[in-house]
Amino acid sequence: MSELKLEFEKPIRELQKKIDEMKRFSSENKLDVSEEISALEQKLENMTRDIYSNLTPWQRIQLARHPDRPYTLDYIERLFPGFIELSGDRRFSDDKAVVGGFAKFNGKPVMIIGTQKGREMKENLYRNFGWPGPEGYRKALRLMQLADKAGVPIITLIDTPGAFPGVASEERHISEAIAVNLRDMFKLQVPVIAVIIGEGGSGGAIGIGVGNRVLIMENAYYSVITPEGCAAILWKDRAYAPKAAEALKITADKLLELQIADEIIEEPFGGAQRDYDKAAENLCKVVQKHLEELEKMSREELAEQRYNKFRTIGRFIEEAEAENSQSGAEE
Repeated sequence: MSELKLEFEKPIRELQKKIDEMKRFSSENKLDVSEEISALEQKLENMTRDIYSNLTPWQRIQLARHPDRPYTLDYIERLFPGFIELSGDRRFSDDKAVVGGFAKFNGKPVMIIGTQKGREMKENLYRNFGWPGPEGYRKALRLMQLADKAGVPIITLIDTPGAFPGVASEERHISEAIAVNLRDMFKLQVPVIAVIIGEGGSGGAIGIGVGNRVLIMENAYYSVITPEGCAAILWKDRAYAPKAAEALKITADKLLELQIADEIIEEPFGGAQRDYDKAAENLCKVVQKHLEELEKMSREELAEQRYNKFRTIGRFIEEAEAENSQSGAEE
């Protein structure tokens, strides 16, 4: 179980510390305080359930960024045996913030591609803190086109705050790389399933997120901008990030309601960082279900369905009102 680290988990940490102290006191002094400990443990269980059952959007975003949350390689280790990593974009270099290659998923060949963060400073520098550059998106597209030729499904795992915004990234045309990915992913004629496992930041996420199905982990988020960025623009103060998180409607439940996400993948109670194996098991079941549905479609139907899915995201208020008025008149 992951150590509790987030601010809203502070009451749980403090009560757990008190329980541990009482157990230590009981052992050292040979005193029976089992009733008091049991009462505190029941209080801890109730408090934990209450906190995690009523998370605010900002608290869910904090969970999505939890440093102990499972990353792409953690899921690959558990769900994709025989993973053969393929490197390089064949133009400039190999972006370590994007990993991908052929593997098996429930006994069948797939192409697995995902963004990868690091946990320690050395690994974070190696992975560029999960911020892909142009070569990362070009590598991803190269692997997708390879999968398309081989006729195997593509599964992408998304966990990035966004595409790398540095000068070097702009010099190598990051916007063009993402735009080409969007265009060419619509042409793919194999099943494409995109799973947001943590952060789904702006073009950095959608650059590998054009799927026939878009799935999202329970405590992940998917947004055109981070809450901090939105707060800095609208209120000139990043302290308004919790308010921005509420307004942006970027959590899994809102994305499902807006028909941007197709299904929410349940996480272990308290977040995926609490139990990697259970989180992977839940992800596996949902991905397998959607993969089986997509495999029944022809190559042409897959491309058409993916295109139509993204074309219908977002509606003008006037259009919705007109449809409601027409529906009322017919009744």
